[in-house]
Amino acid sequence: MITAGVVALLFKLLKQPVVLGYIVAGILVGPHLFGENLVNAENVETWGNIGVLFVLFCIGLEFRLKNLFESGKVALIGVSTIVGGMLLLGYGVGKFSELNTMNSLFLAAMLCMSSTTIVMKAIDEAGLTKARFVKGATSILIFEDIIAVVLLVLLSSIAVKNSFEGTVLLEKVGVLAITLAVWFIVGILIIPTLFRWVRPYLNDEILIVLSLGLCLGMVLTAEEAGFSSALGAFVMGMILAETKEAHRIEHLMAPLKNVFAAIFFVSVGMMINPASLVTYWDSILFVSLVIIVGMILFGTLGCWWGGETLKDAMQTGFSFVQIGEFSFIIAALGSKLGVTDPAIYPIIVASSVLTTFLTPYIMKATVPCYTFLYNHASPRLKAKIDAREQAVAEAEKAAAEPKENNAPSSADKVRQAVRKTVVTKRVVNLFLKNMSENDNPNSQE
Repeated sequence: MITAGVVALLFKLLKQPVVLGYIVAGILVGPHLFGENLVNAENVETWGNIGVLFVLFCIGLEFRLKNLFESGKVALIGVSTIVGGMLLLGYGVGKFSELNTMNSLFLAAMLCMSSTTIVMKAIDEAGLTKARFVKGATSILIFEDIIAVVLLVLLSSIAVKNSFEGTVLLEKVGVLAITLAVWFIVGILIIPTLFRWVRPYLNDEILIVLSLGLCLGMVLTAEEAGFSSALGAFVMGMILAETKEAHRIEHLMAPLKNVFAAIFFVSVGMMINPASLVTYWDSILFVSLVIIVGMILFGTLGCWWGGETLKDAMQTGFSFVQIGEFSFIIAALGSKLGVTDPAIYPIIVASSVLTTFLTPYIMKATVPCYTFLYNHASPRLKAKIDAREQAVAEAEKAAAEPKENNAPSSADKVRQAVRKTVVTKRVVNLFLKNMSENDNPNSQE
C-alpha cells in the first residue's frame, strides 16, 4: 500500500491513470522481484479476490434496475455481438497459433469478457459517469458477467469429461436464472422493509456494517449455489440500490471502494513476472491487438444494431478494449485442470495489463475517430447516422416529459404484472408498498 500510494501520486502528477500506477506498484513489490519468502502468492490472490468483491458491490450500488430494463435491447444485442464475435475470433486466433482445440476454447473464453472493474474505473476517471452511453455499457457488462459464470461451467465440464454435455449446461443456466430471480424478488420484498423498520437506529456505523454483512452474506450464498462470489456481491449492490438508503450507503462505501480497488489492481500487478514479458512479448502484442480491434469492432456494431447512436456505440466499443478478472479466473481454471498451455496464463495477464494501460488513451480517441468516420462517410451512411441521432434525441425528450395522468407508467405495468404472478395478497401489498416508496424520492420519511 505504501508503494501503491507513492506510485499513484507519481502517476497523478504525470497526469496518467491512477489504475496503471497501482499495477506498476504491484509489479515492483511482487514475488517475482522480491521472492516467495517475502511475498506470499496465496495472500496476494486472496486480497485481490476481496478487492473484486468490494469494487463490484460498489458498482452494483451505482446501478439501478430501471437502467437495465431501459437498455434491454442494447444490452442483449450488444452482448450477443461482442461475446459471439470475440469467441469466434479468439478460437480462430488459437487455431492460427497452432493450439489444440481445448487451448483454443479456453483462449476464446478469456478474450470475450471486458473487465467491469476496469471499465467503470476508467469511465469514472475520465469524468464520463453521466454520459449517455454508460447505461448501455453497464448493462452489457452485467450480462457478460452472467455469461462468464455459464462459460466457467461449460469449460469445466468439457475439460473434466473431455466432451460437451448440453444437458449439464442447460441445467446450470436454468438454476442460475431461477436463483437470480429469487434473489431479486426476495431482496426487493424483504430488504427495503427491513431498512424501514430499523431506520431510526441506522447511524453511519450500523448502516455500513449491515450493508457489508448483507454483501458478504450474498457472496456466501452465491458460492454455496455454485456461482461466482463476485456475482453475489454485485447482485446485493443492485438490491441495495433500490432502497431509500442507497445514496447514503454509496457515500459511506466510497473510501472502502477506493482502498479495495487499489488492492485489486496491485494484486494483478503482483501476478506479473517481468521476465515473461520479455519471453512472450510478440504473443502479448498480438493478443492485445486482437482484443483492442475485436472489442472496438464488435462493441460498436453491437450497440449500433441495438439502437444507439454511432457516437455512443463507439464510446462503448472504445471503452471495452481490455480483459480482466473473469479472464484471470478462466485462465487459472485451465491451469488448475492442466488442460491449457502454461504460457497462456502469463500472456493473458500481461495482455490485460497492456490493454488496461491503453484503455484511457483509446477512450480519448473516440471523438476524433467518430469525427473522421462521419466526415468521410457516404451520404447514405451519414443520413442514417443523423437519423439515428435525431431518433434517440426525440426518445430522450419524450421520456423526460411528464406523462399524462391516464397513461400507465412503467411502475404501474410492473405492479400489474406482480398482481398477476404473485399469489399471496400480503406479499403483493408489501411489494407494492416498497415500490411506491422507492418510486417517490420526495415522500415523507
